[in-house]
Amino acid sequence: MSAFAKFRARSTALAGVASLALTGCMAGGPIASTGSPITQTEAQQGAEAHPQIVSEFGGAMSGAQADYIGGIGQNIAYQSGLGNSPGSFKVTLLNSSVNNAFAIPGGYVYVTRQLVALMNNEAELAAVLGHEVGHVAARHSAKRQQTAQQNALLGAIGQILSGVLLGDSSLGKLGQQISSTVPELATLKYSRGQELEADGLGVQYLGTAGYDKRAMSTLLASLAAQNSLDAQLQGRDARMPEWASTHPDPASRVQNAQQLAGAANGGATNRDTFLTRIGGIVYGDDPHQGVIEGSQFIHPDLRLSFSAPQGYYMVNGAAAVSINGNSGRAQMAGGSYSGNLETYVRQVFQKLGGTQQTLAPQNLRKTTVNGLPAMVGTARVQSGESQVDVVVYAYEFSGNQAFHFAAIAPAGQAAVFDPMFASMRRISASEAASVTPRKVEVVTVRNGDTIASLANRMAYSDAKEARFRVLNGLASGDTIKAGQKLKIVVKGS
Repeated sequence: MSAFAKFRARSTALAGVASLALTGCMAGGPIASTGSPITQTEAQQGAEAHPQIVSEFGGAMSGAQADYIGGIGQNIAYQSGLGNSPGSFKVTLLNSSVNNAFAIPGGYVYVTRQLVALMNNEAELAAVLGHEVGHVAARHSAKRQQTAQQNALLGAIGQILSGVLLGDSSLGKLGQQISSTVPELATLKYSRGQELEADGLGVQYLGTAGYDKRAMSTLLASLAAQNSLDAQLQGRDARMPEWASTHPDPASRVQNAQQLAGAANGGATNRDTFLTRIGGIVYGDDPHQGVIEGSQFIHPDLRLSFSAPQGYYMVNGAAAVSINGNSGRAQMAGGSYSGNLETYVRQVFQKLGGTQQTLAPQNLRKTTVNGLPAMVGTARVQSGESQVDVVVYAYEFSGNQAFHFAAIAPAGQAAVFDPMFASMRRISASEAASVTPRKVEVVTVRNGDTIASLANRMAYSDAKEARFRVLNGLASGDTIKAGQKLKIVVKGS
């Protein structure tokens, strides 16, 4: 199903979602339980939340890779004592290009394919999933349930526009009002103490399962390096605040994880097995969900494309594309369309306002963009002591299909988005067919291979060596040797 096939406001509040603070398991019995076993209520809550979580995060993957990852996750979760067998847990590999993992009460554990691709051995996978199960075992979600229920009033556009996303800007006050609902906000955030506790439990589970306990620290280091590289490539501050990700400041926790692990415990990493099993996994955006190439977003299934404004970066989600910069935020999405663009724009404004504020366009204007019938609605809204402009720019692609941008900026500054609004276009069949996924290919280092020569095979036009080093957990002074297995990213089919 297309990523945009069901664009609509979500209304399910998932107060129990547990988020990643960072992300065949060896046999072993469970440790002494770190918390009481899964209750019937928790099992019911998890079962009810699971379908929507899977939908919101790109869908569940199946096949040998998903089975392998599921088996590791079930066995590491079993170490917590929350269930009476590995089968008490459901581990899902999500088709998402975001580095993420989380768990919810009831025995449901999730990890994205992108985070799996960043890992370099089986122990790191076990560490990530053990950390998430640790949140559940410590009942961290229950301790923050009231806050999560309040946050559930925020949603897709609210996540982009909320006060925390806009820092100290007064735009945040409005952002907290113009919102719908999605589960992602319920994954934000744990206290630092809770994150450290989950790290400790994850390390404990690693040891009990027979893995190298240092895997938690190496995975955290890879996340820190990836976050820094992403920031560099997107032109943003590498010091991403905790609200912006479910991986708050992994760099600051590497040392703590090393201390928790202590000296080498002789545990397994199963590096070669892991790399062999994940070879071929999709890396980055799935073309069926649209892809970001530099400043351009292109969706071959929906046959559309647009470009972000200069100085802005995009994040592709299963339900929308967010456009982020210092002078405003925007989101591209779609929705139910009856054939009337004015009605469509008014409905988007209404959804942005939600139940807490009546929001309607103060000005409406018809236009045409690259042959597409379009309509733009604007409203200037008081936000604290300042004003902001809210813009909804909608495009008709057919009699029953429309897409739109929803943007917010300080009063008088929304024109920064005009080039993006004007760039929306329908793409040709040949252009759509040219979009292919990137995949992870596992290679064995041969005599004469160097980091530079292998990095040159990366399917990117920029930062090839930096991407290669981060993908393989290689620091600036590290070297490679013949016979070693490494990952490269190639164009697939």
